[in-house]
Amino acid sequence: TAAPAPAATAVPADIVEKLTGPDDPVDIDFAALRQQAGDRIKARADAQPQKRPQIAPQLAKLPQVRFDIVFDPDSSIVRPASYGTIGAIADALTDVKLRVYRFLIVDHVESAGRRDHNLILTQRRADSIRDVLVNTFKISPKRLVPLGLGEEQLQDANRPGSPANTRVQIM
Repeated sequence: TAAPAPAATAVPADIVEKLTGPDDPVDIDFAALRQQAGDRIKARADAQPQKRPQIAPQLAKLPQVRFDIVFDPDSSIVRPASYGTIGAIADALTDVKLRVYRFLIVDHVESAGRRDHNLILTQRRADSIRDVLVNTFKISPKRLVPLGLGEEQLQDANRPGSPANTRVQIM
């Protein structure tokens, strides 16, 4: 494996400030969100991405940062070039201001292919990022919750195939 790139080049300098959370804890049932996404796909609800409401609008209220993590095509294998970015995330998560928080790792994809496959793929990718943070950068697994939302929460619903919809967020 390649050595991680220096973290300073991979993320904005204000990442810690962007992730500093609210004084009141936020209570979101992540297992219920996963179930809701799966149920919506099975029911073939909201088949047209442009008409699909966001599955978890409450996530937009959380402090968050978006990252570009590169995976092998149609895979959850993190490309070596992304280890620098993940290392920068780990550096931020170990900052004294952020040590008291738990973080959500959310992965999304554009609307292409089968929705059920996209949901599974994004969950595996979020799990992979968590695994790299835990195994390579020694972040406590208790502080990280991976959540794949597939194409159920498009950033640009008017352009469902847009690359803007493929993203990783730390919240």
